[in-house]
Amino acid sequence: MDKQYKRILVIKLRFHGDMLLTTPVISTLKLNYPDAKIDVLLYEDTMPILSENPEVNALYGIKNKKTSTIEKLQNVAKTIGLLRKNNYDLVINLTDQWPVAFLVKCLQTKNKISLQFYHRKSIFWTHCFSESVEPKGAHIVERNLSTLAPLGLQNIITETKMSYQPEHWHTIQQRLSENCVDSQHYVVIQPTARQMFKCWDEEKFAEVIDSLESRGFSVVLTSGPSADDIACVTKIKENCKIKPVTALAGKTSFPELAALIDHASLFIGVDSAPMHIAAALKTPIVCLFGATDHRFWRPWSDNFIMFWAGDYQPMPTRDNLDRHRKYLSCIPASDVIEATEKLLKDSSDELLPKDSE
Repeated sequence: MDKQYKRILVIKLRFHGDMLLTTPVISTLKLNYPDAKIDVLLYEDTMPILSENPEVNALYGIKNKKTSTIEKLQNVAKTIGLLRKNNYDLVINLTDQWPVAFLVKCLQTKNKISLQFYHRKSIFWTHCFSESVEPKGAHIVERNLSTLAPLGLQNIITETKMSYQPEHWHTIQQRLSENCVDSQHYVVIQPTARQMFKCWDEEKFAEVIDSLESRGFSVVLTSGPSADDIACVTKIKENCKIKPVTALAGKTSFPELAALIDHASLFIGVDSAPMHIAAALKTPIVCLFGATDHRFWRPWSDNFIMFWAGDYQPMPTRDNLDRHRKYLSCIPASDVIEATEKLLKDSSDELLPKDSE
């Protein structure tokens, strides 16, 4: 498409990892429309993961599901007022929530392109957009990018992008030093996820940590700030013969977490936003998946080893999923330890522990 858009709005209302997986869309738009200001509409609590992205002009936050109906309506009305002032000439919608359709309908924008959702085919929904695009691709990144098909773009960026500033790494270096961690030789493990069915056993994580520590790598455990996350990290530490560093768990911003993961020799974790951060930063990954679509949500990277619980025992369908069960429990620690050995061995000599040289 020859038209040069000047003001673009990208919409995605999901979780932190989902937001990171929209960055190829943002990067592709910026590449093809270098003079355009690209804004993103997202949930308020997910704004930090895109806060340092240089390709984003402004972030507009919508209150999430935990907010009362009245607050939501007030927030949507206020947001519509703010967005209308920006006079967008292109809107790209990647989300299926009903309030978004109403919001987009209120914007005086001619070109409104949305990903097509199988459960959103009513006349009201389709009339809110100038064009709906059938999703294509085996991975969420590919599906997001397929939304741009009507623009006829020749240059597509497929890499995800996670940004942070030098001061974020400086802060992390200081905290690593305070905890006697060599900033050249450490492994990051994020054992927590939003839901129990995505988690692995604390005792198995402890086995992996003991193996890494015995090979000369310091292990830094990270997590969210919730009480459940901190309890998980604490239990893992209690089961370790050689104690990992837990001082950063629940106490880093997303840019700081990115700096920590970027300089790690290896990232180990479950299906979560930090896993996608590691993929964006090209840090080697060992990841574990349970009763989810592991191919659709796998790390968007070439340097990872993935374990899917379905290779060890049958997994339930989404409709029969027990969200309080740890489906990953069938994955043995020995397999994960072997994967860490392979990825660390494949790393360059400068990433190997000094006492092994």
